[in-house]
Amino acid sequence: MSATADHAEERTNPAARLGFQPEQVVQEIGYDDDVDQELREAIEAVIGGELVDEDYDDVADAVVLWFREDDGDLTDALVDATTLIDEGSPVWLMTPKTGRTGYVEPSDINESAQTAGLSQTKSISAGKDWTGSRLVTPKAAKKR
Repeated sequence: MSATADHAEERTNPAARLGFQPEQVVQEIGYDDDVDQELREAIEAVIGGELVDEDYDDVADAVVLWFREDDGDLTDALVDATTLIDEGSPVWLMTPKTGRTGYVEPSDINESAQTAGLSQTKSISAGKDWTGSRLVTPKAAKKR
């Protein structure tokens, strides 16, 4: 695929914009009836397999965490998600967009991410009703 085609796919395929790669193991946490099924299917198409659920007991390459305001403590959810991935691997925090039921304030996301030891690297529109925030653990090289 050409570089131009790659960029076009990133604009049209939300899973491509999330940076998933074939054969990755992506763990999904917080699944419910309101999640974006189109995004889930696009991720599965990119990775070439199904998302693994919260009971997966091995290390995943990435986590997709669906989180709504009334789902409990965001910091705790993020800490739990990081126990399932290697350093530097992303946690994609999916929260409802502004005005949708369960909306989470960006300041709450930032504060919870920092408390959980994560850095937010970017945010994207991840579907009609969801915003995705890419959170990563610090690289080992930055640790003392």
